[in-house]
Amino acid sequence: MSASAGDGEPGLPFDMEEVSGPTCTGENSRHDPAVCAGTSEIKSRAVVKYSAAPPPTSYALLQEKTDLKLPPANWLRENPQLGTAGTTILGSSSKSKPFSSFGMAYDFIDCIGDDVDVVSDSENIKKLLKIPYSKSHVSMAVHRVGRTLLLDDLDIQELFMRSSQTGDWTWLKEFYQRLIDQKWQRKKKSKEHWYQKAILSKFLYYSINGDGAAEPVSDNLDEGEEENGAEEFNTSWPTAFTSASSDAEEADAPKQESIDSQFALGQVTSVPKEQNLPMLFNEGENSQGLRNDFVRNIMWTFEDIHMLVGSNMPIFGGGRYPAVSLRLRDNNKPINILTGMDYWLDNLMCNVPELVMCFHVNGIVQKYEMIKTEDIPHLENSTFSTRVVKDIAQNVLSFLKSNCTKEGHTYWLFKASGSDIVKLYDLTTLCEEAEEEKCQNPFTLPVAVLLYKVASNLMLKARQNRKHYGTIRTLLLNCVKLLDEERHPQIIASAHYMLSELFQLDEPPQEDGGESLRAGGSEDSYSDEDREEEEEEEEEEEELTEDSDENSYSSQDDSKAVAVIRSVGELSVPEKYKSTHQIRPSCAFPVSQDKEEKCRHVLSYVLKGLKAVDGTIKKESDLPAADPNTPIPLKYEDRSASGACAAETGISLLLERAGPLQMDKKYPTRSGMIPGSWQHRMKLQLFLKASKAYYVLSDAATNLLKYGRALRYIKLSLQSYDAYCSVSGTLHPQVLLFHSQCLSLCGDIQLMLAQNANNRAAYLEEYSYQTKEDQEILHSLHRESSCQAFNMATDLATDPEYTLFVSNKCYEAAYELLDSEALKDHGPDQLTQVLKRLGNIRNEMGVYYMNQSAAMQTEKEVKKSVSVAEQEMWKKSFAFFEKGMKDFEAIGDRTNTALLLCNTGRLMRICAQAHCAMSADQSRGEFSPEEALYYNKAIDYYLRAMRSLESRESHTAVWDSVNWELSTTYFTLATLLQDYAPLSRKAQEQIEREVTEAMMKSLKYCDLQTESARQPLYQYRAATIHHRLASMYHSCFRNQVGDEHLRKQHRSLAELHYSKAVCLFLSLKDAPCELLRTLLERVAFAEFTMAGQSSSAAKLKSLTGAIEIMTETRHAFQMIHNELLEEVSLRVKDEKAFLHLLVFVKLCLTYNPVFLSLLVLQLRETEPAESVESPDVASGPTSGLNLQEVMKLIGVFEPSFSFLLLQLIKLMTTMKRKPSNKDEEVLKTYKNVYSKLLRAEKNAPLLSRVKLHMELLQQLTPETGSDDTGTRS
Repeated sequence: MSASAGDGEPGLPFDMEEVSGPTCTGENSRHDPAVCAGTSEIKSRAVVKYSAAPPPTSYALLQEKTDLKLPPANWLRENPQLGTAGTTILGSSSKSKPFSSFGMAYDFIDCIGDDVDVVSDSENIKKLLKIPYSKSHVSMAVHRVGRTLLLDDLDIQELFMRSSQTGDWTWLKEFYQRLIDQKWQRKKKSKEHWYQKAILSKFLYYSINGDGAAEPVSDNLDEGEEENGAEEFNTSWPTAFTSASSDAEEADAPKQESIDSQFALGQVTSVPKEQNLPMLFNEGENSQGLRNDFVRNIMWTFEDIHMLVGSNMPIFGGGRYPAVSLRLRDNNKPINILTGMDYWLDNLMCNVPELVMCFHVNGIVQKYEMIKTEDIPHLENSTFSTRVVKDIAQNVLSFLKSNCTKEGHTYWLFKASGSDIVKLYDLTTLCEEAEEEKCQNPFTLPVAVLLYKVASNLMLKARQNRKHYGTIRTLLLNCVKLLDEERHPQIIASAHYMLSELFQLDEPPQEDGGESLRAGGSEDSYSDEDREEEEEEEEEEEELTEDSDENSYSSQDDSKAVAVIRSVGELSVPEKYKSTHQIRPSCAFPVSQDKEEKCRHVLSYVLKGLKAVDGTIKKESDLPAADPNTPIPLKYEDRSASGACAAETGISLLLERAGPLQMDKKYPTRSGMIPGSWQHRMKLQLFLKASKAYYVLSDAATNLLKYGRALRYIKLSLQSYDAYCSVSGTLHPQVLLFHSQCLSLCGDIQLMLAQNANNRAAYLEEYSYQTKEDQEILHSLHRESSCQAFNMATDLATDPEYTLFVSNKCYEAAYELLDSEALKDHGPDQLTQVLKRLGNIRNEMGVYYMNQSAAMQTEKEVKKSVSVAEQEMWKKSFAFFEKGMKDFEAIGDRTNTALLLCNTGRLMRICAQAHCAMSADQSRGEFSPEEALYYNKAIDYYLRAMRSLESRESHTAVWDSVNWELSTTYFTLATLLQDYAPLSRKAQEQIEREVTEAMMKSLKYCDLQTESARQPLYQYRAATIHHRLASMYHSCFRNQVGDEHLRKQHRSLAELHYSKAVCLFLSLKDAPCELLRTLLERVAFAEFTMAGQSSSAAKLKSLTGAIEIMTETRHAFQMIHNELLEEVSLRVKDEKAFLHLLVFVKLCLTYNPVFLSLLVLQLRETEPAESVESPDVASGPTSGLNLQEVMKLIGVFEPSFSFLLLQLIKLMTTMKRKPSNKDEEVLKTYKNVYSKLLRAEKNAPLLSRVKLHMELLQQLTPETGSDDTGTRS
């Protein structure tokens, strides 16, 4: 039966009606449950979890003198009111089926482990509570699951009968005969026993007749037939044989035999399908041996003990009484304590408030008597203390919980007939210690399945609460430990898969991490330290027990027992036994924040699961023999020279495997698995789990920059997926989504390998390494697939171009998969990420081909026309840039679109550089139209990039980069037009206009206001533009003839740009040569202007202005002087170090001449270079200053300065008007400066000449001379 099928309402308590004093609950009323006991000190509550019986109906009062020896017409016919009692000739079972508790546990799996203390047949509960009063033997099997104990009747005699037939359990038989009871023999039932059973059965059938007047049938059953009929219902063990049942209980206690059943573990259900856990067995095929056959299952709370009990007691209604139980008693025999306790406990468990007793004499009904449940303990000859029963229950439970500590072990609670000693044995340990090869425990499989089912049930809750993970792990490890892999591979494989599922590979790391894998969660549910403490506590308790026992007992008898109760009288002592065992004190799931450690645990469980499945597949002859200790090579292949054809073939296979499979297509398996079998379903789950674990490992290795290791792991992940596809007929969208992630990660890894080609040797070593676990998993994968579909994508190549190509194809395969019909409505975020990666790899490939074409230009010894190879590189680069832009535009990524437009602009500039014209002597020719075309295309792409960004706020860095490149392109175009003017094609005026337009546009994009790293570069470029424009207008002014208006315009523009250039160069502080050159050109411009003047006043004014411009060169010389001084200080430091080294050499000469020779070689290499004081400046280093350029500019400066001074002296001396005192002082200064300039030594060191020029220029500015002098002093 199942917990969901039945007429009762699960979870509702029995109904009751309110009565005064202590009350019991009944079945028909609708009130809260109340105390049901003889005294108010006993608390009892029963809740029906399941009932197969119809609502109670009134029983029929039999007429006096009714002969119960005559059977009624409905006798032995199935009746729902009696349940199974109707076909077993008895109202209650005296013997439980050997696995009855497991049947209840399977049906109410939610209660097992935490909520319930005991699961058992009500008869076993009563037998335990009657131990101190009864001399009967007790033999029960005890199993522990969490805090729950499962109790089942263990018929040891029937076990031995089986042993004589099968050869099993001989070790237990010998142990039993040696230590337990050599004399006890099974007793046959007497005829009186079967007679009492028969009249009880007939009485119950009489009582369910509605009219109460059943007609007797002819008595055609003799006593022999009755005995034969009764023996048909004997309890059977896991073999089909009959045996006589034994019962040492007193004959006046009513008994009942249960239905015969043959044990066979059939199909039980696993976790619901929506949890993505494998189904262990087919649903709906419960084994008869494990079926829950009780009429009702009740959650009985007795004091603080929670028990799930099964009961078959018939319950009747009785007018004003909601529920009563019927009992038949011989009027000549009084009720004893055992019978009274039996009646009382039955009514408590079922919440029946009344007992109806029918008395008979020799089968003839005499009278009825109504007894309240709370009055039963006070009946004459049957008086017992309910408090003592409570103490017995608590002591028995504490004793069992303290000693039955290991989940999965079978414990045997045994008390011999007539003995006061109760012993507890660990049959699992005894079985392991037995020498015989064939030691079987019939409870092993039911216990393992129960552990598995409890773990499966907890997995439903584990998704919301991780606190169950430790319990689940313990249950599954104990389950696997119990089973033989050859006999139960299905459960073992499923358990290992569930163990792998406990490790959530996709969860984010937690800040306050859990315990390490070495700190807790042992297979026995608690750590070694906890186990040792508990063992010490148990030893202390046993010592106390032994000390308190006055009876002598053989120590040899105790050597095999886990625990012993020396006297059943101890059970009546309040709190004699206390439970010292903690239920899983260290059950927290072993959490590790290390992803690799997590994945390694997952893969170890996956491997064990695969081994269990592979062991059941018999089609071994079709597979090549493989040695698990021989590594399967991760094939390394150099694809650099394999060509595009082989690559395209590999990609087509990649895309074919990546696509969704046909829904109804069946792929034949290489190993011979039947589609739909449990092996097939389990391998699908395990292959997919392995693929996910390797994916996480690869992702973690990528984050650690271990790209060789990452490629190896992603290869294993894709091989696992390939095997999954080989055995799967359909692919779920979530699986396809995961596969697209694998392909995307593979593309990432290949891209990083291409970008870090210098570390290829280290990556190859990482890639070639392989663990034994990985080898064994690969062998299992090769049973189902060649695992070659993704080789092209996961090979480690030497050629960066091929690696980029593979990365691109991986992204393309991931995109095609996400864009397919199967995933059209799934993973939009993932599609966006793949498109972004696709755009990025296409940008990388475009940049690669662009750089290759630039390298070709550099490597050319002689500039020739553009080669075909260069053009191919341009085409490839441009094609990838175009595709990348489309990818980014598809997801609205304006920033990356702008970057690709910027790179395309750079490509156009490289094309322009390749088209520069070269003359016959390899000198640069005129600016060609092809160059202009490509530069203008580059400008167009940069402008498109600016429009894509819209504003600087959208992305500052990209905006500044595009802005700089655009300014650079305009500047380069203008510079080339100016320096290599195409005069053969265009007029001078047109070229000047184009140069001016390009320069002004470049100046427009020079951001001089924003503070950034490029601001000095912008300032330098703006100064250079103004300088070049000034030079151009200067040239136009000199060469222009006739048009005075145009000459004046050119003159004013030249003055304007010269002044702006000077201001910008002055602000830079690190461009002295450019500043000096600009000032000298400006002086030359003033001299040329003066040459056209005739009046002395105009010439004087022009010369004075030129001298003022010349004095501004003082700033340039100051900067040159400072840099030269810095260089000198560095030289001095080097010379001091050199001298120290010489001293050190002299000291070493005495001690080690060999070392000296080595130092001499070093000294020759580190001799100080020539000082800047030397006149031969061409051979000295520059430390950032171009000394040759400085010397050239000084060579221009000195004659120009001398000429201006001479002309001023002449002009001021020959003036007709009388000079003023100020004019005379100025003239005197000019003469003094001119004199010093003439006397200066031409071969003096550069630093001295610069210093002299600074002093001379300083004299021409007397108003600031004192300050500057003070600064220098």
